[in-house]
Amino acid sequence: MSDVATAPWRTLYPYASHYAPLPGGQRLHYLDEGSGPVVVLVHGNPTWSFFFRDLVRELRDAGFRVIAPDHLGCGLSDKPQAWDYRLAGHIANLEFLLWEHLRLEQCDLVVHDWGGAIGCGVAGRAPARIRRLVAMNTAAFRLPRCPWRIRVCRTPVLGALAVRGGNAFARAAVWMATTQPGGLPPAVRAGYLAPYDSWANRIATLRFVQDIPLAPSHPTRATLEAVEQGLTRLADKPLLLLWGMRDFCFTPAFLAEWRRRFPAATVEEFPNAGHYLLEDARDKVLPRIREFLQQR
Repeated sequence: MSDVATAPWRTLYPYASHYAPLPGGQRLHYLDEGSGPVVVLVHGNPTWSFFFRDLVRELRDAGFRVIAPDHLGCGLSDKPQAWDYRLAGHIANLEFLLWEHLRLEQCDLVVHDWGGAIGCGVAGRAPARIRRLVAMNTAAFRLPRCPWRIRVCRTPVLGALAVRGGNAFARAAVWMATTQPGGLPPAVRAGYLAPYDSWANRIATLRFVQDIPLAPSHPTRATLEAVEQGLTRLADKPLLLLWGMRDFCFTPAFLAEWRRRFPAATVEEFPNAGHYLLEDARDKVLPRIREFLQQR
């Protein structure tokens, strides 16, 4: 990976790095900024805590303590080649970070993409520790839909060559996950891609795609079903749903399912935003999340 201390994108992400030693011996990278009520930001694939860089500043300056981890294999966390990279492991890692390493008593959760399943997996097991939830273009349940652009990355041999060899998944996302003409600005693109600069460092990018449990026999199917069942234990939590309506992956059908499960949720749609909602609608989304979390 390029020298993160001097890379141009580093000015967009001016935060101190912290590392939690996981039980398996790997290091999990996370940001820990500010003081006050705790907010945990949980990213997806192929992003990392860089996705939340502006939200970290917004919430920190508003009097929150902001925790933003990088899942194992992502961002500045270790990228072990022999780990299984299943949803169950990511949930266990986040639980360890929050409850064992940081010893948090209560927090708010903000989730995006795979962060929905991971974050809600943690929340469903410990609902008393969760105060409020914000979900952006994500899922924590099964829906019978997977875009062809993601399915092709699961193709044996070809998928690995494209995703790990050519970084196709992360490179495509900086163009296709946004509605900005010409894709994301160069420095922002560089920030998203920086941790994924080699075959070895792209392992989680591929394994997340492979871990989508499309078949009943998939090893992660039971884990996701348990996460889905755990959502009932979060029914009384204030929930803010913020949705980029031009997301080719987490389409409005996913938003409709969230609304069905949480009819009391506050919902805001952004018709001109894509999957990377914090890039496409930053000026509207940041204060909205802050205001929601400031409600006591």
